[in-house]
Formats: sequence, structure tokens, C-alpha cells
Amino acid sequence: MTSNTAHVAAGQEVGRSVDLNADLGEGVGDDEAMLAIVTSANVACGFHAGTPAELRATCRGAAVSGVRVGAQVSYPDRSGFGRRFMDIAPAELTADILYQIGALQGLARSVGVEVTYVKPHGALYNSIVHHTRQADAVIDALRELGATLPLMGLAGSPVLHRARDAGLPVIAEAFADRAYTPDATLVPRTEPGAVLTDSGEIAQRVVRLVSEGTVVAVDGSVLRVDAESICLHGDTPGAVGHAREVREALRLAGIRVSAGS
Repeated sequence: MTSNTAHVAAGQEVGRSVDLNADLGEGVGDDEAMLAIVTSANVACGFHAGTPAELRATCRGAAVSGVRVGAQVSYPDRSGFGRRFMDIAPAELTADILYQIGALQGLARSVGVEVTYVKPHGALYNSIVHHTRQADAVIDALRELGATLPLMGLAGSPVLHRARDAGLPVIAEAFADRAYTPDATLVPRTEPGAVLTDSGEIAQRVVRLVSEGTVVAVDGSVLRVDAESICLHGDTPGAVGHAREVREALRLAGIRVSAGS
């Protein structure tokens, strides 16, 4: 590790902990290797990627590894991997969310685990940060399921405030390998530099996020980000190497990796 990480390690961050999550069950990447590193698995529900057999296998792997399972719901956009905005009527979107969660719940229970949170994927994740009608459609789906499943979303975003106001538990999330704009949203993947690729840089960034609660935006400004979970993308080149280096950097910094309650 670099001297910056070593300096943080000497800062005695003992007692701190963070959840590491990854998008899995998508039929890309190395799910088995990622399940040995992360503490939460955002399992695709078939709308943007994944077959029932793949999703069940990922849930089984999570059960073996002691990793909690979340439903990664998305737009019905397999050809675009769920990364294109869709102007779906709220009632239809709510039904889509309910359908996906129900499907994954059945597959997870068949291998002895439960779905314990919900995280939107791709374009849906980014849209509901500010798109209030779609945000409320997702929130309505979780309320109709009893308001017990936490919504995982972008730390500090309006959707998490709306979810809390609606009585939902939430999980605030930050990203290890995605660039941030000055207003604390994610730089679109279509822009240069949107995805970080250097394992050492990513690891140092995560240690800073957890120990200081800050991240540097693309314009050099320092953002306050209070996150309970850090996303490690499982489908990017070098994803497993990034994840391993992040986990080791957190260990050296005295930061425990553990799923939330």
C-alpha cells in the first residue's frame, strides 16, 4: 500500500466498521471470488440481467459465504443492462419492483436465505435520486411489502430522505470506483473518468470514505459523504483485484468489514 494508506492505518480507526456490497448474479464477473470478499450481495432479479438458475446459484453462494442478500431491482431493460432511463408510469414501476423482489425472495428462500434489503440498479438507481415520481413508486413498493426492507441508495440523496419520511429503513451507500460530481451525485458512465481503474487509488479512497467521511469530487472539491455501505462493482475489469485491495486496506486501517443489522 502507499504511504497515504499507511498513514491512515496509523490513525487508530479501531472500532469503525463498514459493509462492502457488490452487484452479483448478472452472469458477468466472478461471483464466487466476490462473495469471499464482500458482506452484502445485490443480486439481480432478471429484469436487467441474470437467469433464474444464475440468481439461485448466487443466493446459494451467499448462503455458504455468510453474505446477506439484497434484491437489485431495475428497469425492464436487458438489452441495455438496465443503464438507460425509462419513463415508466409510477403504478407500473411499483408493480415491476414488487414482481422482482417476490421472484428473488422465492429463489433465496429455496436455498435457505432471506432477502434483507433492496437496491435499485443502474439508471433506476440514478433516476430516483431526483425523479420524485419514480422515487415514490419504488418507496410505495417497499411500503406495500410492510416497510421492513431497507432501501439502499446514494448517501445524502433526496430519495433517502423521502424513504425515511415514508417510514422505511434506509442504507446510505457510497461508491468505491465511481467518480463524484460537485453536487455529490455520480458522474455518468458516458463521461471520461466516470469509473476509477487503479486498485491502489480505489482502496485509499474507501479508507478515506470510512475514516473521514469524505470523498474528492472531479473538480477537486471535498464532499461530506456519510455511508454505511460501500459498493464494489463486480462487473468492471479487475473488479476482484480492486475488492481484495480495498478489503486489505481496511484491515490495515483497523476498520472492520461487516454487514449492517
